[in-house]
Amino acid sequence: MAALLVALGGAIGSLLRFGVNVWCAQLGPAWPFATSLVNLLGSFALAFISRAWPDRSWLGVPLLLTVGTGVVGGFTTYSAFNLEVLLLFQRGDSARAVAYVAVTVLGCVAAGLFGFWCAARVAL
Repeated sequence: MAALLVALGGAIGSLLRFGVNVWCAQLGPAWPFATSLVNLLGSFALAFISRAWPDRSWLGVPLLLTVGTGVVGGFTTYSAFNLEVLLLFQRGDSARAVAYVAVTVLGCVAAGLFGFWCAARVAL
C-alpha cells in the first residue's frame, strides 16, 4: 500500500513539474527558470513538511508518504538532498554538511561531464 501511495504522489508531483516547465518556457532560455523554481519550492516544501509533521501526527504516515516522498519527490529530487544537508547542519555536523554539498555538486558535474564524454565515444 505504501508503494502505491508514493507512486500516486509521484505522478501528481511529476505532473506539477511538467506544468512548471510549460509555464516557465515562456520566460525564455536565458536561465533554467523551471528547474530553479521546482528546486526552491521543493526544498521549502520538504523542509516545511518534515518540521511540521511531528506536530500533526494525526495526519498519519500514509499522507506523509504520499505528499513528502511522492508529490515532492516527483516534483524535484533536489529537495531530498537539501533536507539531508539541513539535517546535518541541525545535528551540528557542519563539516560533513559542507563536504556533502561539495561532493554532490562537484561530483554530479563531473559525472555529467563523464557521461557527455562517454556518449561522444559511443555510436548510438
